[in-house]
Amino acid sequence: MPIIKILPNLITIARIISVPFIISLLLDEEFVLAFWLFMVAGASDGVDGYLAKHFDARTRLGAYMDPLADKVMLTALFVALGVQGALPTWLVVLAVSRDLTIVGSVLLTNAMGYEIEIRPQFMSKINTLVQITLVVLVLATLAFPIDDPRILAYGVPAVAATTILSWLGYLWSWVLILGGFEDGESDDKDEGS
Repeated sequence: MPIIKILPNLITIARIISVPFIISLLLDEEFVLAFWLFMVAGASDGVDGYLAKHFDARTRLGAYMDPLADKVMLTALFVALGVQGALPTWLVVLAVSRDLTIVGSVLLTNAMGYEIEIRPQFMSKINTLVQITLVVLVLATLAFPIDDPRILAYGVPAVAATTILSWLGYLWSWVLILGGFEDGESDDKDEGS
């Protein structure tokens, strides 16, 4: 197998491996290094996607691992920035709770014997974009002499609003999906009796 076929997955793995280094730098207040390592990791997300498409190297593993890498990175950064006091604790709890609810819903549904495919919703994509933007700007204010109160004044409410809307959207979809399974299950039982 040519290296180009597995390179996108290797880049994604490297992005996951970079998370503890970025968090360690952040907690050690090495803000400039943390900022640049995060920027390189962010750029690698675009590179692995481009390579996978351009060289037809898309894999099932990559389809799961790429969003996982992004989520691990963002969640870890939100928590670390909360620990540093750079983000409000309530916002960190809100963002992490949303993600845990989504993961828990999928695990619960699978445990019930149903298979569902979770596709990113439009509001979820907006939420991710707003979260990444806030993280980049907050990291930049820590790393460089930038003091702009508008970053938190606008960024925090934007992340909170899109997080709540995205969370509600996923919960609504999950309820509808499970309702469909339950209806189908009861229909099958009715037909069999």
